[in-house]
Amino acid sequence: MTGTARAPFRFRLDAASGVPVYRQIIDQVQGGLASGALASGDQLPTVRQVAVDLAINPNTVLRAYRELEIRGVLDTQQGTGTFVANRKVAQDETERTRVLDQLVNDFVARAGAGGFTVRELVERLSGFDDRRK
Repeated sequence: MTGTARAPFRFRLDAASGVPVYRQIIDQVQGGLASGALASGDQLPTVRQVAVDLAINPNTVLRAYRELEIRGVLDTQQGTGTFVANRKVAQDETERTRVLDQLVNDFVARAGAGGFTVRELVERLSGFDDRRK
């Protein structure tokens, strides 16, 4: 862990979302980093612990952790655990734009499936930073 004590990171599943479990794990790690719930050096629960907590196959957790390792988000140290990487993943502007476009498309599609309009999303997002302060 980093300098300040934080509650251990916990994963949650949404069976009704239609999003594969391994993607939900990946999304939650990345969301934790974006929100500050996770920081460089933080240790994640073990593959076995996540599998037990969520009642899922350990291979599903392993798949998510491996994909995050490939992206440079996590580091696994044999015998020690899995940690948030201490390096910032560099992206060029083209890659950042591509990733942002994909996120927006996914977000709008999921919101649309939930019955929300783009206008409702924009209104809610416009005040999002103010509510987080």
